[in-house]
Amino acid sequence: MAQAVSVSSEIADPGAPERFINRELSWLAFNERVLAESDNPRQPLLERLRFLSISGNNLDEFYMVRVAGLKGQVLAGVTMTSQDGLTPAQQLDAINARAGKLMRDQAVILKSLRTQLNEAGLSVVGADDLSVEDRAFVAERFWADIFPILTPLAIDPAHPFPFIANWGLGLALQLTRGSDGSQMEALLLVPSTLSRFVRLPGKALRFMPLEEMIGLFLNHLFPGFSVLGKGMFRILRDSEVEIEDEAEDLVRLYESALKRRRRGNVILLCVEAGMPDDLQSFLAERFNVPQGDVIALDGLLGLSDLRKLIVDERPDLIYVPYNPRFPERIRDFGGDCFAAIGAKDIVVHHPYESFDVVVQFIRQAARDPSVVAIKQTLYRTSDDSPIVRALIEAAEAGKSVTALIELKARFDEEANIRWARDLERAGVQVVYGFISLKTHAKVSLVVRRESGGLRSYVHFGTGNYHPYTAKVYTDLSFFTCDPALCRDAQRLFNYMTGYANPATLEKIAVAPLSLRSRLNELIDAEIANAHAGLPAHIWLKVNALVDPAMIDHLYRASSAGVKIELIVRGICCLRPGVLGLSENIRVKSIIGRFLEHGRIVCFGNGHALPSPQAKVFISSADWMPRNLDWRVEALVPIENETVHRQVVEEIMAHSFQDEAQSWNLDSDGVYHRVSNDLNAFSVHDYFMTNPSLSGRGSALERTHATPRLVVER
Repeated sequence: MAQAVSVSSEIADPGAPERFINRELSWLAFNERVLAESDNPRQPLLERLRFLSISGNNLDEFYMVRVAGLKGQVLAGVTMTSQDGLTPAQQLDAINARAGKLMRDQAVILKSLRTQLNEAGLSVVGADDLSVEDRAFVAERFWADIFPILTPLAIDPAHPFPFIANWGLGLALQLTRGSDGSQMEALLLVPSTLSRFVRLPGKALRFMPLEEMIGLFLNHLFPGFSVLGKGMFRILRDSEVEIEDEAEDLVRLYESALKRRRRGNVILLCVEAGMPDDLQSFLAERFNVPQGDVIALDGLLGLSDLRKLIVDERPDLIYVPYNPRFPERIRDFGGDCFAAIGAKDIVVHHPYESFDVVVQFIRQAARDPSVVAIKQTLYRTSDDSPIVRALIEAAEAGKSVTALIELKARFDEEANIRWARDLERAGVQVVYGFISLKTHAKVSLVVRRESGGLRSYVHFGTGNYHPYTAKVYTDLSFFTCDPALCRDAQRLFNYMTGYANPATLEKIAVAPLSLRSRLNELIDAEIANAHAGLPAHIWLKVNALVDPAMIDHLYRASSAGVKIELIVRGICCLRPGVLGLSENIRVKSIIGRFLEHGRIVCFGNGHALPSPQAKVFISSADWMPRNLDWRVEALVPIENETVHRQVVEEIMAHSFQDEAQSWNLDSDGVYHRVSNDLNAFSVHDYFMTNPSLSGRGSALERTHATPRLVVER
């Protein structure tokens, strides 16, 4: 346990806003940890470039949603403070300072990476680096593939400033006409339909940014003009979607709202550092952006595009490919998922174990003549989803198929509308859930006729039914035919499709109905154990910990003597290690090859963790107000001995042991990397090389069982 520190008595006051870390600044701290991996020598060079790209994309979405929301509050005159006591205007000031530094750090790291990549044989070149042969290729490529798409835009009374879409990237110019010396401003937008980087010919891996290639031909695009000043710019627009409660047709409403999203207010204008001040001011005025929201940066704008430089030709610069294991338990039953689940519960640990088992579960249900019904939630999935294809196949085979599709999955709304249309055409009963609640629970229920009666099988997940993200997100898939859990799943679907509040739930808890109260009961039980002199212990693994009431409950548990250990990948508003408030709480974040996404909570139940007597749950919900109060989520108990042991003694215990990818959170809100040792223990490496318990089946009997783990910290 980290050393508790003495801070001001105000922070330790149970009612002081300072007891919370600001949500937005905590998110920026998370993205700083992502960015740190792009400067981490443990990571292969192109993977470091990928982390830089991810940090850029993350920051884009943060501005388009969170910053846009705060700006809207300021414009509306909102002065209500956040849970940590800051007004929207104060939060924006703090964000601008922190995010501005983060962007500058990104530029510095990109410059370093370009040097290292060049030394490794992969170059991003500029005009000065081109040979005569290169220039001939560039000219041919420009006239054939680029020039026909470009549209030079003069800005004057006859040519008003054009609309530029979200993520718009372009070149702003100050021009003078050679014939009469008159001046004008102009724009040249970089087409989003073209690749951002152009591969140059030759054996060497050399790429030229599209905007630099275009810059070589300005005299052809603006003939008769000379360039007085120029610079690249990029904009981000408000991309939050607001839905009216009285909407009669949610699909049509979302289709129109998504069109409005593309025209949202500009909330960030990034410009090239060399752009003249008066040209910056010109853009800021036309985009109606305050000067404080104009960020001047060295180097490339739009870092998310860097992912396009990660090429297959250099496998030595990326992670060694990992092929996930298919659960041996399923193979023991000849690939029959229902037979394997009927014999014993199973949990599949993605991405170390293949998501194909989830696809096989749905596909087998679609093709099995004994299956009479399938019910499925879909929050996010892939463009070519095998899950959706299986549901369509099942409906076309005459089975009763219900798909609960969440239209409000941010940035996936259009794809979900498209899938909904396809499913409806095949005869699937498509339901869109609640207008005021997002359906975030991950549940698949299959009803099968066996021995003259009906038997149900259910899959509960912590992650989406998305075969591609399942290769990089760490999540759990829990399969069971436990009658009580299956009845609860049926009640959950009835609630989602027919507003039928379940009169009772036998084992699971559901947000927004009972999940919060169930967690409170479990925390209270640990407090009672501490008061009784018994071991009192909580392990929690989530993506985000924001909810003030839950944080305060953990503070009370800490003050009562409950030992609390948290793995929070992203936002954490809890301040650990404060004497008189949280001295028994430790927080760490794991950032590495895979994105930690599974939600797990373990309660010692009168024993120190890890313990076979612990109460263990998996969930789709993070501990945020939106998850507990404004989303449909599930909290599912893990009771089977083998699965229980896998979750507690393998997944959770080894995650707490990780040092290579871990960051500890201090009471001042600052994260510190646990270890720079290249040989430090990596939980991701461990799970890639150690098969799980519940998935090993007969393979477990042929080997020595994994010994029980005793964790000492």
